[in-house]
Amino acid sequence: MTEITHCIFDMDGLLLDTERIYTQVTQEILDKHVPGTKFTWELKSKLMGRTADESARMVLEGCNLPISLEQYQKEMAVLQEKRWPSADLMPGVENLVRHLKAHNIPIAVATSSTRPKFELKITQHRELFSLFDSITCGDDPEVKNGKPSPDIFLVAKKRIGDPPASKCLVFEDAVNGIQAAKAAGMHCVWIPDHNMLKLHEGTDHGANEVMISMAEFDPAKYGMAAMRKA
Repeated sequence: MTEITHCIFDMDGLLLDTERIYTQVTQEILDKHVPGTKFTWELKSKLMGRTADESARMVLEGCNLPISLEQYQKEMAVLQEKRWPSADLMPGVENLVRHLKAHNIPIAVATSSTRPKFELKITQHRELFSLFDSITCGDDPEVKNGKPSPDIFLVAKKRIGDPPASKCLVFEDAVNGIQAAKAAGMHCVWIPDHNMLKLHEGTDHGANEVMISMAEFDPAKYGMAAMRKA
């Protein structure tokens, strides 16, 4: 394994437990407009990492919602904005972020969320997110295409010193994110929801490692400082 010098993190479902909120809100809208329709993990897995507009269109088409794109996004925004500030950190996140920062490993967030949504989601965790050297959001003008295109990871890499892509390790929870990381020439650790893992069991996802939570990650395996055992 090439020695890793820089780390880039997705956010939704990886750093913060926000994918659960996405699922709940989407199901509420389906219950309202197309009762009996379920927001399946098969559809959800295709949305993860994409831009807000792309995701919304895929839900409208995949679930035959009888409303406009604008109405759907408006209803989503109202429900989401009430819940984003309550998002919790995922297991192992705080320990790893603080460990990497303490050992001078440049770290970046690369999230498909727009900047306003990002700010709402980190309401309870601003101090921890201030430790990141760079935050790149999906509405950044330099990010032309959403995942699985590599744009957001290439922009994030540039903003933390522009190291060789082979020296970068991406942390992702979505298959679209793995594909984006690999397209950028980077290594990738996949930490999926158990439903996502079950859906893609036996497939060639392309990640270097798969783990249940970030608490399992061993930096020493990638040439970075080892974490102290509790």
